[in-house]
Amino acid sequence: MPMHSNTILGILELDEGFSPDTPPVPPREGSLLNPKTFDTTIITEMVEGALPDVVIKGDPSLDKACIRAAKRLVERGANVVAADCGFFIRHQSAISAAVNVPVVTSSLLLIPMLLRQLPASKKLAVITADSRHCTEDLLELGNTSDRARVVIGGVEGGEYIRNTLSRPFVRTALDQVEYEVGECIGRLRAEHPEIAVILFECTGFPSVASALRVKTSLPIYDITDLCKLALAARS
Repeated sequence: MPMHSNTILGILELDEGFSPDTPPVPPREGSLLNPKTFDTTIITEMVEGALPDVVIKGDPSLDKACIRAAKRLVERGANVVAADCGFFIRHQSAISAAVNVPVVTSSLLLIPMLLRQLPASKKLAVITADSRHCTEDLLELGNTSDRARVVIGGVEGGEYIRNTLSRPFVRTALDQVEYEVGECIGRLRAEHPEIAVILFECTGFPSVASALRVKTSLPIYDITDLCKLALAARS
């Protein structure tokens, strides 16, 4: 019997520019959109107007579209609502106020917990699709000592983000994703040898998490870990 057989994970999706008759691309192993990642049913709703570049840069006017899509997911039976882009965290408060199920829009929600797992001398590295837009307000760390322990790196300028922003969306080869994310981690660790934990903001990175845990010998968290926690509490 599946671990979460009585739960349904609802996912808010980006508008990636595909036509209605475009055949679906099978989700990668370990990804947010793969039901095998959670042993449960996954349903999705596209957020109208949520183009990747818009969500990454931020647009408060998307609150209403996010709420409409989240409500549709709940009406369809979702017990937990997540999102297929960590930058949806900007709409976390609006969505959670509108639906009566747990809402986990981004792995960035894990930051306070992860910091408290570490001694004060250690740091947390956040790896994002675009560090230019992973701004202070998304971290929600009012404590200056906590903020000093978070370092941010991104893969902006690489093939992955160019493909992500393409319309329609272009899927980046898995080995290229692993390479770009691994290079980013390496740069951050060279600058900050105190890094003891890694957090992936981008929902495109969980599929390379296992390989990079082996290569870095560090714990790596992502959106799938947060969703598993929320689902386990509902099963």
